[in-house]
Amino acid sequence: MSQSSSRLLMRVAAAHSVSHVHIMTVPAMLPLLPGAMGVGFVDLGLAISVFNGVSAVAQAPLGFIVDRVGAKPMLMSALALGTLSYLLLAVYPAYFCLLLCMAVAGFANGIYHPADYSLLSRGIESNRMGRAFSLHTCAGSLGGALTPPVMVGLGVAWGVRWAFAAAALAGLLSLAYLAFGDRHAAAVAPAAKKSPGPGKPKVAIPIAAIGVLTFMFMLLSLSTGSIERFSVTSLMQGFGVPLSTANMALTAYMFAVACGVLAGGFLADRTSRHGMLAGGAFAAAALLVVVVICVPLPAPLLVGIMGAVGFLAGMVSPSRDMLVRAASPAGAEGRTFGIVSTGFNVGGVAGPVLFGYLIDRGWPTGVLWATVLLMSVTAIIVMLQERRSVGRPGVAASRA
Repeated sequence: MSQSSSRLLMRVAAAHSVSHVHIMTVPAMLPLLPGAMGVGFVDLGLAISVFNGVSAVAQAPLGFIVDRVGAKPMLMSALALGTLSYLLLAVYPAYFCLLLCMAVAGFANGIYHPADYSLLSRGIESNRMGRAFSLHTCAGSLGGALTPPVMVGLGVAWGVRWAFAAAALAGLLSLAYLAFGDRHAAAVAPAAKKSPGPGKPKVAIPIAAIGVLTFMFMLLSLSTGSIERFSVTSLMQGFGVPLSTANMALTAYMFAVACGVLAGGFLADRTSRHGMLAGGAFAAAALLVVVVICVPLPAPLLVGIMGAVGFLAGMVSPSRDMLVRAASPAGAEGRTFGIVSTGFNVGGVAGPVLFGYLIDRGWPTGVLWATVLLMSVTAIIVMLQERRSVGRPGVAASRA
């Protein structure tokens, strides 16, 4: 990877890390906010829903704007809006201000994926793209993982104002890093502004392929979300696993995901069969979940198998992103990633309702069976998507 593209990756990854800090700040501080703001958890849940709802609605249109205006200025605007939101909360930590700031921060969050992937797709060498996508994903995961202990620690020690101020400071530092950094990023972004010359067709995205990929993103969000949010409850209520063991299994899964993402990035750069790689990894993960369901496992083996599930699930991410990039004509990366990423938001809204219903109805084992089904369907879809994309006219040529 050249020096300029390495610097570009570092700046985009830093911005992605901040985006996850801003996503997690309010959820991480839920134990502290009722006392600080004088509201209940339902009110705080509404604020988080506002963030996700605005992000889901805005993300696809913002992808089109990224392609027209340029990815770098849009990414800078996302960091500026997120910083402003949390700075306002630090100055005035009241509930109505929280609702307003969550709407603004949710809008900013809708910019990150289209802008990030557009910059990476145009600024990183093709033979390094898988690793770039994997490092980008890992940076976001790291930001999200560090947020709860940092924000809760600041909130307990000095008050919620200082936790919100820390979230604003993270955005401001990343904004400065992006704004005054490598000129290469600035040169990449305006390419989207160029309109087609006389007689040249406008860049169009393959609607059918993007629809399939959006559905795939939704399934990925549902299957991974089922483990991240409900596996502890499912293991305890459905299989009699002690709380300590269930938490250890989830922790192993979460750390292994990050390792799997990095490994998947290296593998994605060494193959053109991204659908087969992602589908095979997810199919193997589904089989391991079946083992967890059907075989009584001692605690160390359960933790190990859940770690293996996480590693395989993490391996999917870079190949998933490569499939989206392959489906996107040059100049349409922002809108393509903006559209397909809405699948994450849809899955994030539908998943808790679905899995909560299964648990409330007395079928906690159904959460893991649903995970197996979702992973299996996802594996089939990504394999079929690769077969359909091979030789598709227009797209492959535009990526050259």
